[in-house]
Amino acid sequence: MRDTRESRLLLVLLIAIAFALITVDIRGGEDSPVDGARQAAATVFGPVEKGVATAVDPIGNAIGAVRDSGRRHDRISVLERENAELKTRLGSDDRNRSRARELDTMLKTAGAGQYGIKGAQVIAIGAAQGFSWTVTIDIGSLDGVQRDMTVLNGDGLVGRVTTVGPHTATVLLANDPDFAVGTRMEKTDELGFATGQGDRPLSVQLLNGKHKVKKGDRLVTFGSQADKPFVPGVPIGEVVRVDPSGGDLTRTIYVRPYVGFSKLDIVGVVVQAPRTDPRDTVLPAKPAAPKPTPTVTVTVTPTPGADPNAPDGTADGASPGSTPPAGTDGQNDEQQ
Repeated sequence: MRDTRESRLLLVLLIAIAFALITVDIRGGEDSPVDGARQAAATVFGPVEKGVATAVDPIGNAIGAVRDSGRRHDRISVLERENAELKTRLGSDDRNRSRARELDTMLKTAGAGQYGIKGAQVIAIGAAQGFSWTVTIDIGSLDGVQRDMTVLNGDGLVGRVTTVGPHTATVLLANDPDFAVGTRMEKTDELGFATGQGDRPLSVQLLNGKHKVKKGDRLVTFGSQADKPFVPGVPIGEVVRVDPSGGDLTRTIYVRPYVGFSKLDIVGVVVQAPRTDPRDTVLPAKPAAPKPTPTVTVTVTPTPGADPNAPDGTADGASPGSTPPAGTDGQNDEQQ
């Protein structure tokens, strides 16, 4: 059909009639005046629709499969996400168990020293290069924390509180170069001062330069006046190297701290000092020395009359397995 004015008018007219019929059908509902025409059309075109539907069913199934595949993919994604969440929860449970062990060890340490502590969690760490070695904990002045309080964990001395806010506090770690604490040697009570050296062992100046120190000796905090900033008896570490005294009044030793400053998590702020100095009681028990292995001794008893130099213990001059000549009875004939 050519595109003429009449054809365009006819198209507009047909569209208007179609809209009018749709409107009437919608408003009529079940009593629609075109319901009869619809049934007639269904009767006429139903078989055709069925045939077309049969012909395109494989295509429809394929489209449905693709659609279902998308839903299956979404389901797989949901399962993967749920699996990841489960693993996270399991990991969190492992982490919680680890933290529970840390807390239990710290409470035992505090109990051994009779320290009144407030438990805290490390929530931030300061820059280690060019700045102080510090951590931030999640308790502050509202929890009873004050400046210059001792901080420890289950292993020993962590540091001291330097700055306090309402809800957080900053702790200067014992390995900071500006950190200093009085020390006391286990059993001998020799005094000294320990300073931090970053990730290296603590440097300790013993006041008695002639005191004999050996590798493995242990130190605790000496304590401060009014127990600030340090309470007594907190384990510090053990000696790993001793410099020669060289006749100096003091002597330098190097101590490996018990605390791992790079993996701090649960710590305790000592808010109440012990009534008496716990001295060495907070130090961990030393491992039992290995029992010496018994030496097995074998005693060899030589055969009587045997030559001790002979390899098989036979009599001197005799060959193994030999017999004396007949008629001699093993003796030399007398000369006539």
